This record gives sequence, structure tokens and C-alpha cells, in this order.
Amino acid sequence: MKIALYSGSFNPIHNGHIAVAEAALANGFDEVWLVVSPQNPHKNEEELWPFETRLKMVELAIANHPGLKASDCENYLPRPSYTINTLKFLQKSHPSYSFRLLIGGDNLLKFQGWKEHQRIVDEFGLIVYPRVGSPVNYYEHHPNVSRMTAPLLNISSSEIRKRLEKNESVSGLVSTEVEKFIFQNIKIDRSNSVF
Repeated sequence: MKIALYSGSFNPIHNGHIAVAEAALANGFDEVWLVVSPQNPHKNEEELWPFETRLKMVELAIANHPGLKASDCENYLPRPSYTINTLKFLQKSHPSYSFRLLIGGDNLLKFQGWKEHQRIVDEFGLIVYPRVGSPVNYYEHHPNVSRMTAPLLNISSSEIRKRLEKNESVSGLVSTEVEKFIFQNIKIDRSNSVF
């Protein structure tokens, strides 16, 4: 089974994430596992909503998307969450599966700063989806790196959080189920932001 691993903070998951995951399925993967990271080594942990909250939103967002799976595996691995550790753990747990890492073009630009980046490319490989303004990178011509066609949706989790801080609508940016969850479980009082 060919699995695309789509790892992220998903703080929160939005419609752009879902579009990319669906595009990976259309590009020949049997499943896409959305791996919720408890602590990204390149992000400020204080900005993250609780892990369980982010995982629940991923589960809600993909409930009606066959082939998409939520994974909490990094919650049981040492922190911070290094992608190579996740890949090694999943390969050991599922030796008959073939895993490939799904990342955005913006992450490809920073990829040489990732722990054991060369091993990730050589042993697992990358599938890269375009991001607006992402220039050509050294790894784009590596035989184990492929490009994927995906919708270019200009949505970011940080922009969604900013909108929530201002009590602005996030309708159309996240699924209806995620939007409902946010306002029922995170923003208790819409007149007084909790962020």
C-alpha cells in the first residue's frame, strides 16, 4: 500500500490541507495519513492549541473523505517531533507499506535544515505540492522527489487564528464541522477572544 504522510501542526486544519490531501490520493496514493505533530521543532509551542483539540479537528475535517486518515503516532514519540523518527517508526510498524513524505514547496526550501534530511529523501522520498512563490530548489531534481498538481488555495492556519482573534468569520476556510467545533470548544465567548 502506498501511503503519503502529510505531517503538520494543523492549528487548525483548513480546506487547503484537505485539498492537498485529496490531490495526493488523485496522484496515485492509496491513502493519505494526516500526522498531527504535538511539537514541531520549527514552530513556537506556545502558539499551538492542545494536541487533542487539533487531532479532533482533523478527524472531523476528514470524516467524509475516504482514503484520508488521522494519525496521532507522533504523540507517542520523543519530542520535538522529527520527521525521520516518525518515518522510521511507521516503517517498522507497517513493513509492507511504502511511505512517502508530502510537503509544500515552501518546506522544500528549508528542507536541508531538517534532521537527517538526506536520509528522508533517499529512503522514503518526497512528493511536493506547489506553494505560491516557491522557487526551484536543489531537491526538485532529485530522482526520489516528485511534484504533484494541487489546488493553490491561499489559506493559512495563522490567518484563520487571526480572524478568530478579531471575531471574524472563518466560514469557507475550514469545514463546517471544524468551524462548529472551534466555536463550541475553543472560542467560548465570541465577544471576548480567548486567543
